[in-house]
Amino acid sequence: MAANPVLQDVYRSGSEEIRERFDDSHNGQVTVRKRSDLIDQVLTQLWNRNLAVEAKSEKLCVMALGGYGRRALFPYSDVDVLFLCESEPSEHSQRQVIRSLCQALWDLHLRVSPATRTLAECGKLQRDNVEFNVSLLDCRYICGDAELFEQLRAHVIPRMVAREAQELMQRLTDLTRARHNKYGHTIFHLEPNIKDCPGGMRDYQVACWLTLISELEKTGVWPSPENLLPNAFRKECGTALEFLSAVRCFLHYRQGRDLNGLTYELQSEAAAAGIGFEEGSPTTPSEWMRGYFRHVRSIYRLTVLLDEVPPARSALYRLFENRKSRLSNADFSVVEGRVFLRQLSSVEEPSVLFALFEFVARHGLKLSAETERCVEAALPKIPHSDAQAPELWAHFCRILILPHAGAALRAMHRLGLLVRLFTEFQAIDSLVIRDYYHRYTVDEHSFVAIESLHALRGTVSPLERRFRDILDGIEQPEMLFLAILFHDVGKGMPTENHISGSLEAVDKIFHRLRLEPVDRELVRFLIANHLRMSETVMRRDIFDPKAVQDFSESIGTTERLKMLTVLTYADIKAVNPEALTPWKAEMLWQLYAAAFNYLSRTVDDQRLHADSPDHADSDEQHLKQVVAVVPGDVDSRHLRPFLEGFPKRYLLTHSPIDIVSHFRMYERMNGNQPEIDLLRRDGYFELVLLTPDRPFLFARVAGSLSSWGMNILKAEAFSNQGGTVLDTFRFSDRFRTLDLNPTEMERLKESLAEAICGEINVTELMQKKFKPEVKSPKVKVEPQIHIDDNCSSHSTLLEITAQDRPGLLYGISSTLADLRCNIEIAIIDTQGQMAIDVFYITRTGAKLVPEQQGEMRAALLRRL
Repeated sequence: MAANPVLQDVYRSGSEEIRERFDDSHNGQVTVRKRSDLIDQVLTQLWNRNLAVEAKSEKLCVMALGGYGRRALFPYSDVDVLFLCESEPSEHSQRQVIRSLCQALWDLHLRVSPATRTLAECGKLQRDNVEFNVSLLDCRYICGDAELFEQLRAHVIPRMVAREAQELMQRLTDLTRARHNKYGHTIFHLEPNIKDCPGGMRDYQVACWLTLISELEKTGVWPSPENLLPNAFRKECGTALEFLSAVRCFLHYRQGRDLNGLTYELQSEAAAAGIGFEEGSPTTPSEWMRGYFRHVRSIYRLTVLLDEVPPARSALYRLFENRKSRLSNADFSVVEGRVFLRQLSSVEEPSVLFALFEFVARHGLKLSAETERCVEAALPKIPHSDAQAPELWAHFCRILILPHAGAALRAMHRLGLLVRLFTEFQAIDSLVIRDYYHRYTVDEHSFVAIESLHALRGTVSPLERRFRDILDGIEQPEMLFLAILFHDVGKGMPTENHISGSLEAVDKIFHRLRLEPVDRELVRFLIANHLRMSETVMRRDIFDPKAVQDFSESIGTTERLKMLTVLTYADIKAVNPEALTPWKAEMLWQLYAAAFNYLSRTVDDQRLHADSPDHADSDEQHLKQVVAVVPGDVDSRHLRPFLEGFPKRYLLTHSPIDIVSHFRMYERMNGNQPEIDLLRRDGYFELVLLTPDRPFLFARVAGSLSSWGMNILKAEAFSNQGGTVLDTFRFSDRFRTLDLNPTEMERLKESLAEAICGEINVTELMQKKFKPEVKSPKVKVEPQIHIDDNCSSHSTLLEITAQDRPGLLYGISSTLADLRCNIEIAIIDTQGQMAIDVFYITRTGAKLVPEQQGEMRAALLRRL
């Protein structure tokens, strides 16, 4: 049976009218409802005019399924039709009716997907085609035997769902997880599929199906379609569905087929037409895609409903999940990898709220839907970003340095907490950089950059291990991660240069976090220079010594170089998965190595001449900053003579407050007696020593610390023109001697003073008390010694790379002392299991001659 001309005209004119209304209003949901109604009209007319009499003697019902069943039939979507029979259809009656009806629809050029089932078949779970059982949840009567339809909807489907609910939900969530895996479990794609991508229309419907199945299982009653989603999600997800419906209609009409990929070109067209925006106002493609990502982020939140349906799991998986559940504590319980609150109102207390996200950052867990709702409800009670929160930085910095910080920050942002604390972050919320290169929105880019650095700790690539070792050697990783989080907030601000906008924003954030001035300056430096290294790699010949010199002098210190290197690594890697090519990573490493070498080898020649009229403007600026913090009881006129002759590195690596503190120690010095200060830092101790220079000084300090069981992490040794040595050692307390016995700090200082003055034989002390642990290193480092006479005008540079181990620094420095070498400058560093120690040494006030260098090399190799 062919469709008659009258019906063809009805369908054509109805379709044209629907298209015209959409072109005028861009209302997608009205369009899909009208289109569903039009197909209903066509089917009903075909049935009434030609087939009703033929089918009357047989129980046959025509039903809509899927999107058509939901009255959400998009312009070029398949028309899913079910022919429901009471029993197996007869060949000469029902089958003929079905064939005739389908042929008439195909003649109208409709993409009809017909299915024929008996009532009994609809009551069984079709394990090889569970999608059919799911499609029955959207069934809707069109024409034919109404009683048959009522029997199906009122009895057959509810009974099937009640019996098979768990398997239905499990299969549905498994299919959803597989689909998400196909798209990388992210909503961020340059050309997303608005139906199937995470956060797309399919996710919205999955959430509705899961709720529907759950309610049918519990009550046997069909819930209202308006109440399928939780209250917390209903409004914003409804708005998102309206937007996506308009976009999908636009894509279908624009391409003339069921294609749901939002290509780069179609994004521009949709933006120009204002698709999905109120009153169809045109906007820029970037702003339009920003709206898109905000909407799909809302729908993606619905995937928390998948948590209520555990996937099929092996015994090993269950064991792993059980181990996770043991992470539960007094405030939080862990069930199936999700965090639940033991007391729902507890997150109204800021300390518990921050502890919750610290818990997520530490263990890599997700929040349950209930916990998310409690967090959102508690937000109004959290101090707004314009108020200083005394403990905010203490809480926040712990989150930043934990291994799953990216996931915790993303959750904080999704729930509104991050913007509540830092309104500046709102400027880059879902902000799109539309250049077909940046895959992620600007806010997500920052989270991915933080994740990429934490991921280095589990990496296996030799090249990535190099960056991991740099990261491990950074003294203040929390400042690095803070800089990464806010380095691009200026992109959302009305400034010509986004770096200027970012710096303006972080100044307000610093005040809120109550950061120390030296920490503020460090973060500002990282943000201000976060493009410098990549620009140097791409625009300069990094093997040109002048290019390396210019870059290195703009950085100033090796510590800043390390932080900028890993920030650049993360920044490039977070642009898109292919942005950091092996070549680019290698060039980044080469520039780091060259700059580190330059900064280490030029430090001895770059001395501070505080009283000279010819010293650099930058030195004078630093000196003014130091003088500005000198208290009234200190004579600043004596400060410049104290600084005279120190390496410029000293000014760059110490804050003005630190320098004034060192000057106070210098003023307290009494003859040859050393001044020692021992400070407890976050995770380590810092020893500051000022004393007149003397033989074996550095070795005695290193040996004394090692004999006490301390692990030296970093050390520096400087001297001024007057022969005063300033040594700083950072060390960890391996056996918690000082932590468990605070009074031992004074005894350690006394022991150090006695060792420095020669009252204790450190060599004998090391032989009696020092018992290094014998462990096989995870990564073997072959010792290397490099000696250079050209990089300093009056010292020989000695650079040692070796396996880090307790007592190593004492062995090196005592060997140098035995050879009557004087350490002019020492820069000691540890990167992972590799020690990198640089010394500027002299012998009898001059460089070492070749014979002395050979003797030194041989002696050191015996110790290494």
